[in-house]
Amino acid sequence: MAFTLRTIITLVLISCAAVVNIAAAHEHYCDSTNLVAVTDTGKVDSGSWIKQLVASGFHINSPSIHYPKFPRFIVKVYNWGDKLFNSYDSTYVVGTGKNWKVMSKSYNWMESYMMLFSAKSSDMLHIRSDIFYDLGAYVSFMAVSVGYTSKVNSWFGDAGNDRKNLNFNFTCSRLYANFDYTSTKGNARITHFGEYNKGRSFSHKFDDIKHKSLTGEFYYFFNNKKYSQAAAYCYSKYQLKSAGSWILGFAFNSQRIDMDFSSLPMEMQQFLPSLASDYRFHYTDYGILGGYGHNWVLSPRKWLVNFTILPSMGYRHSYSDSTEGRKSMVSTNIRARFAVVYNYRALFASLNGRFDAHLYFNSKYAFFNSTEALSLIVGARF
Repeated sequence: MAFTLRTIITLVLISCAAVVNIAAAHEHYCDSTNLVAVTDTGKVDSGSWIKQLVASGFHINSPSIHYPKFPRFIVKVYNWGDKLFNSYDSTYVVGTGKNWKVMSKSYNWMESYMMLFSAKSSDMLHIRSDIFYDLGAYVSFMAVSVGYTSKVNSWFGDAGNDRKNLNFNFTCSRLYANFDYTSTKGNARITHFGEYNKGRSFSHKFDDIKHKSLTGEFYYFFNNKKYSQAAAYCYSKYQLKSAGSWILGFAFNSQRIDMDFSSLPMEMQQFLPSLASDYRFHYTDYGILGGYGHNWVLSPRKWLVNFTILPSMGYRHSYSDSTEGRKSMVSTNIRARFAVVYNYRALFASLNGRFDAHLYFNSKYAFFNSTEALSLIVGARF
């Protein structure tokens, strides 16, 4: 679900309608056909501004809408905020002119885990989850989306239901904020386990792994007049000319990962590159995030390609229940994403990917975990 300032203002306008009607109810009188209200200006007001707002397609600045005093004040505040936080150079970015979207989305993702005990490849442990397939349908008004997502793995009897996803994001021309919660259990495979199988890759089902993460980022676009992230990922703008922007902000990341190898066959356990049979990584990062995003326009209003990379560095707090115990560390993480968008009149299609990686290291080993996602989205604006 995503929110913009315009969305919030529109919802406030609809909500305050009840307040306006209740206040007017004390001055009602009846004629032979209608029940109307007398406003404080002495003019007759049927409360039809709500119908006018709906009829205009929620274009809140339409001259056909006759607002009472308080809703008119809300619109003025919105227009001020919209100009300050969501304005563009129209030679580079323009709106689509549509408030509604319907979309279908195929979301495919997986998790990877790697432990390195030395520079030798034989001292490596690698685990990857199965690929999770989600299929959803959404209806959006401006930037608020409502929809349903189904776990396709469960259609075929896979145990892919042991996972949860929750996402919230906010975007405007200057700012972007995103929060993700993910929880998975099992549904993984060991593909490299020290010298087992003579150091070659293999595949062994591994369900004794749990992963919970809460991540978020908040950042600012320096070239916000010419570069639009919404054109690449929200489909609410058109990027007319190629442009990029440096990005700076704040990121946090909380991870809890449990891996228990004690249930593996003995012929595998003897090749575990460390004496420990279970590991727990439980920590929270706070870091400065910076990077760069660029939109390449291949054909104005039709083809758009985006690539964004966002490394971060800061402070990491490891909790006492971690394998390494309570300690303070340096955090290093990286986020990257891409999008290829095609627009044809009211229709649009997009292929986009995301890569979130986190590095944990100490004197004994380095641990690297990541989430990789690939989505196909098709939809229409109206």
